[in-house]
Amino acid sequence: MSKFGELIGLDVPILLDFYTDDNDSCSVMHPVLRDVAAAIGDKGKVIKINVDKNNELAEALRVKLLPTLMIYKGGEMVWRQSGEQDSNTLISIIKDFIN
Repeated sequence: MSKFGELIGLDVPILLDFYTDDNDSCSVMHPVLRDVAAAIGDKGKVIKINVDKNNELAEALRVKLLPTLMIYKGGEMVWRQSGEQDSNTLISIIKDFIN
């Protein structure tokens, strides 16, 4: 989890997507997250975290529903939402945290 601490400590917004491969709602989010990553460019990051491979982290962050999306900035969680989101909404939310 030390890598996780380094990742979320960055001074740009980090959008985390907690997902599993066998969840339809998570699959719907894949192209949405590609659009978000393209829109924010180097002003932020989009990181996908497979819950099946990172169960300890998901439990530590109390991820219950999938997909769960979180935005961290400067080591603090600044936004969290479970369920599908559209790209325009996510881009707008992330832009609020870009300096």
